[in-house]
Amino acid sequence: MAMLVGMLGWQQLLIILAIVLVIFGGSRLAGLGKASGKAIREFKDELIGPDGEKKTAESVEAPPAESSVEMKSTPSESSPSQTDPS
Repeated sequence: MAMLVGMLGWQQLLIILAIVLVIFGGSRLAGLGKASGKAIREFKDELIGPDGEKKTAESVEAPPAESSVEMKSTPSESSPSQTDPS
């Protein structure tokens, strides 16, 4: 994809932009831009954290280990051969 951008001139990019604008419309493109900007902003906020310091790989805690408690199946999950047909 990066090679393709290098091969396109400004005229081709302008034509592609015009086609995208006609297909999706201005309001949908504006909403897409707003949503992507919000996602980028939230991502940056998660990297920086509430105290203003950048998080590093060492400062990020590992997720908790899975517990060794096994889930017991409920009667609705039992197979038909185990249920009493009476």
